[in-house]
Amino acid sequence: MASSKTREVLWSVLQDLPDDLVDEVADFVQFLRLRHVLPDTAMLSEAALAAAWLTQDEDEAWKSL
Repeated sequence: MASSKTREVLWSVLQDLPDDLVDEVADFVQFLRLRHVLPDTAMLSEAALAAAWLTQDEDEAWKSL
């Protein structure tokens, strides 16, 4: 867990950034959040996707591509 001092420094730096860089930081923060959430989600959905996609019908539908 980040210390309150780290959060204060980060907040101070954000206050001084131009808007376009704040947008980039926000995008990166979203990326970090998703990176920690998606591995769990991917594992949960793997069985469901396999059941839907790993079928003879799907193989036939995609074989010409």
